[in-house]
Amino acid sequence: MVFVYGTLKRGHGNHGILAGASHLGAAKTVHHYALHDDGLPMVDPKHPVSPIHGEVYGVNEAILARLDLLEGHPDWYRRELIPVRLFNGQIIDAWIYFNPSATGPVILSGNYNR
Repeated sequence: MVFVYGTLKRGHGNHGILAGASHLGAAKTVHHYALHDDGLPMVDPKHPVSPIHGEVYGVNEAILARLDLLEGHPDWYRRELIPVRLFNGQIIDAWIYFNPSATGPVILSGNYNR
């Protein structure tokens, strides 16, 4: 499972990379993080601001490898396993891409809508 919160969400520019993935629905992180927007969305794991809103997808190793390449894992964004709450209330573990060097204004709502 992977949790996406920015340009990988439906209707955004990088969503095509998730071709072949199973959409499990809307979700938000259980824990609070800081969502920055510096032209690209970045989640900072060190500053608790709000839950991050996004979508969860079931992915295979090939899709995960494409995501790692896009996100520059582990040098730019870092993939980590975290708990997320699905729209139905179920909590599951999913991969998220954090950027510990996030810059730009914080989106207080935790919802990237660009």
